[in-house]
Amino acid sequence: MAKMIFVNLPVSDLARSTAFYQAVGGEKNPQFSDDTASCMVFSDAIHVMLMTHDKYRQFTSKKIADAKNTSQVLLSLSADSRDAVDETVGKAQVAGGAPDPSPIDDYGFMYGRSFEDPDGHLWGVMWMDVAAATAAQSSTAAA
Repeated sequence: MAKMIFVNLPVSDLARSTAFYQAVGGEKNPQFSDDTASCMVFSDAIHVMLMTHDKYRQFTSKKIADAKNTSQVLLSLSADSRDAVDETVGKAQVAGGAPDPSPIDDYGFMYGRSFEDPDGHLWGVMWMDVAAATAAQSSTAAA
């Protein structure tokens, strides 16, 4: 069985966050969602659990960080093309997120941008031409 990842995020407004993540490509799985959490599916292997603060506190006694003021994790999703990177960041902006809180990365064979969700969680979106990256790495190693 392939490994899966479940990213758990505390959110201040579950309905707003659910709508935001649907806008950037997540599909809500009603089987694992209720009035305290939304399970947002990005792929067979990637799930984001949006949890109210009360729900999140059931899993840790640590203080919930304010992601608008502190950073604990940087999350990143892959995209199928440069255009898909721009499209995802554009959708995030339209849905109430902040585009490009981090510098845009453009190395020709790799392109990445970022957005901040309404609670301040930082997400990167990146595309890479694996063949070009491999060729670039091979030519550097040969030099």
